[in-house]
Amino acid sequence: MLLLLHNMLNFLLFIPLVGIFVLLLIPSQNKILLKQVSLFCASLTFNFSLFLWLFFDKSVGSFQYVSKLFWLPFFNINLHLGIDGISLFFLILTTLLIYICLLASWASINQDVKYYLIFFLLMEFFLIGVFCVLDLLIFYIFFECVLIPMFFIIGLWGSRERKIRAAYFFFFFIFFGFFFFFFFFFYSFRFCFDAFVYYLYILSNWDH
Repeated sequence: MLLLLHNMLNFLLFIPLVGIFVLLLIPSQNKILLKQVSLFCASLTFNFSLFLWLFFDKSVGSFQYVSKLFWLPFFNINLHLGIDGISLFFLILTTLLIYICLLASWASINQDVKYYLIFFLLMEFFLIGVFCVLDLLIFYIFFECVLIPMFFIIGLWGSRERKIRAAYFFFFFIFFGFFFFFFFFFYSFRFCFDAFVYYLYILSNWDH
């Protein structure tokens, strides 16, 4: 039981990937089965996120369900997972919205259903990673990768005539906006850190 609780985020993160693998094995003509499998996968992910809430210890102020999968230890880049009280409810909200979106599009999406469902489960995988990952670089990768399935969903299954243009605008504005913010944050942090070190150096040599 303790092993299951320790790896609950790993299971939650990889449930959409298992659903994508199953969808790839189903023929594209079998639309009903494709929708049933994707809806079952989304409901399973949502129910699993509720288990996180059920076993979440409110008296603990640190991250919970922490797990670490070593990826590039030489560069100190690892898949470090964990959630707090804020990210827990974002996870529940994400898994619930994905389930509602798949259920709401049951009758309206009839073109390229297989790819539509795969993109939705892929987006769910990246969104779960965004709220679980504790490594900053991996968080940035997951955040930017969310744009890929959203770009195709907006561009291919959008409801308006200018859906392709809207998809491009959405992708480039979000990508470059967060890209510049990411590097501006690091530059500002480095500047403040250097100023703080210089200030400590001045204080330490003040009496001399």
